[in-house]
Amino acid sequence: MDENTSSQVKDLARKFALKNAFDYGKADAKAILGKILGGCADAKKDMKTTMEIATAAAAEANAMDKPALEKALSAFEFEKPKKEEQKKVELPNAQQGNVVTRFPPEPNGFMHIGHAKAVLLGYDAAKNYGGKFLVRWDDSNPEKEKIEYVDAIRKSLQWLGITPDAESYVSDDMEKLYGYGLQMIKKGKAYVCFCAQPVMKELRAAGKDCDCKKKSVDENVDEWQGMLNGRYRHNQAVVRFAGDMASLNTVMRDPVLFRILDATHYRQKDKYKVWPTYDFEGPIEDAITGVTHAMRSKEYELRDELYYAILDCLELRKPVLVEFSRLSIKGMPISKRLLKALIEDGSVMGWDDPRLPTLEGLARRGITSEAVQNFVRAFGLSKVESEPPIDRLLVENKRIVDPVANHYFFVPSPVRLHVRNSTERQVKLKRHPSAEAGMRTLVAKNDFYIPKRDADGLSKGETFRLKDLYNCKVIDCGTNFVEAEYVADEGAVEKKIQWVPQGEQAVAAKLMVLGELLDADEKYRKESLEVLDGYCEADCRKLKKGDIVQFERQGFAILDDEKKMAFILTSK
Repeated sequence: MDENTSSQVKDLARKFALKNAFDYGKADAKAILGKILGGCADAKKDMKTTMEIATAAAAEANAMDKPALEKALSAFEFEKPKKEEQKKVELPNAQQGNVVTRFPPEPNGFMHIGHAKAVLLGYDAAKNYGGKFLVRWDDSNPEKEKIEYVDAIRKSLQWLGITPDAESYVSDDMEKLYGYGLQMIKKGKAYVCFCAQPVMKELRAAGKDCDCKKKSVDENVDEWQGMLNGRYRHNQAVVRFAGDMASLNTVMRDPVLFRILDATHYRQKDKYKVWPTYDFEGPIEDAITGVTHAMRSKEYELRDELYYAILDCLELRKPVLVEFSRLSIKGMPISKRLLKALIEDGSVMGWDDPRLPTLEGLARRGITSEAVQNFVRAFGLSKVESEPPIDRLLVENKRIVDPVANHYFFVPSPVRLHVRNSTERQVKLKRHPSAEAGMRTLVAKNDFYIPKRDADGLSKGETFRLKDLYNCKVIDCGTNFVEAEYVADEGAVEKKIQWVPQGEQAVAAKLMVLGELLDADEKYRKESLEVLDGYCEADCRKLKKGDIVQFERQGFAILDDEKKMAFILTSK
């Protein structure tokens, strides 16, 4: 690495190591490496040296306290966060004024960030073409679906600003779907099968037909009526598509179209016991409800052949299938199986746990609807799988809340500070550095709370500054106390420490700090939630649940519980 490149790499490494440590509490060499490579193409020619420089810069930054980091950062300039660039949704073979899209949620859980992408793409596409957007409740599995999930999903749609042109329920169309099922049986394209699931799975893997497929149409019609009339028990018989068991596309190897489920439906109660699979009802519902473009994630790509085969058999209109990549956030599970397991074993607080990527969890964390919409829309119809870190969403959210979030003092893990020779004074501080949000007043006497991490870094004889107040000199310090004396404000002081006055002005508060919920093996991380006890200033008593503030030197936080004064750290 030549001298010029080395100098450039070192400057970039220091710049982003300081920023990384200031924003996240600890600099990460790998994160810094990406920034270096983005700013200096020649750094790629000697990755070993570049990584050594990044590691050294991270170590240097991690040895500095918050005030020192802040002072060092003042020598660098950073671009302000830009709004996520939104991509227009363009559909194939679309005619202006004649586009109908849909979102088919299954009410078996809460909406997450991946669902937000699906619904916004469909909604935006319909609006871009002056068309209609439908919400169709895919409620054909009574074992998993509940009215509480319908209500929760509807609430999330409203939060996203989605108002559908019409809503419908698949379970209301059961008689129609039964009719289409009978048509397929009479055409010899479906049959009733009594094979146990393990046998069915084994034959599909081997590409072999079962004996059930050899029956006559009349026999299958009779057995179909028997399924509807209660002749067969739960999961004893199914209706299968008569496909090709030798097909290279295993989806076409006689998939199940109907099954018997002996469970009470949240909407239809015990009216029906035979229920269609999504493979069957999906294409039919798209066709009969006028959908022109059926948008779904590309995990269904192999099922496209079956989708069109069913419509061809029934001679129904065929919508255009439009696939896009799934969206998830690194370290935050979107699998309903994982989410439900975490909820049921008590690892998380529920569907709205702020560590989850559910829309209610993100909202509880202090992520705004606008930030989610901008974040999701930036991915467009790309088929490239996306698992960005939460930081990208947090940056977009910060861009939105920073201009409006009032500033307050919060002291985590408090240590008592007594200052000798100081006189009582009132300190008037802006609620926001730039917005016209008024002033707040703190009455400073002799006794304060300061953060333990700052107190632990003090030594006898050292001079520090209580932020926006005055300078102090340490006389004595121990595990849970600092004794200091007031000194004249002469010259610049490097260490600036956050404080809250002791007494009535100190409001006991909690701050929940969030980390990645799962490790690389999708195992729950207990350290993903840390609760810091502390004090905030008295002005915080005026806050209401859901208010987002900036705790200076801590980050943005949302008030989660007014009675307990419990906040959730949105981002640093």
